Amino acid sequence: MRAPKISIFETAANLDLWPEILPHYRYIRFLERSPNRNVVVMAARRSGIPISWTSEQIIDRERLEVRFHHLKAFTKGMRVIWTFQDAPGGVLVEIEHDLAFRVNFMPSIADKIIGDFFIHHIANKTLRDMKAYVEAKANKVTA
Repeated sequence: MRAPKISIFETAANLDLWPEILPHYRYIRFLERSPNRNVVVMAARRSGIPISWTSEQIIDRERLEVRFHHLKAFTKGMRVIWTFQDAPGGVLVEIEHDLAFRVNFMPSIADKIIGDFFIHHIANKTLRDMKAYVEAKANKVTA
């Protein structure tokens, strides 16, 4: 992404902003809120299919990481980490998902459906839309 790293990080950490800048997010409801830790119900759409999950968010400003731990739904137990690294021409933003399926029945099918169809699709769309937002914001000329 071509924007200041701290601006990208703060945008990723600001869940209040997500439904405004990420059209596939329906809402985010805060169950607990503090400067560095939140518990939220997140709801998105994948090709019109509504999904939701409960997640704990940790904002680590020292390491410039945003971490999530999914607490409920099909992805319960999944750990997600957003990282932000300087790269030629901008900032490399990566989202890593660590999900061990609780159901041992056909894990390859579960991985295709939950992992590929839902998780990776939504994460990629989130990165594309966030990139567009932070780059447009960075390129605005202020008077």
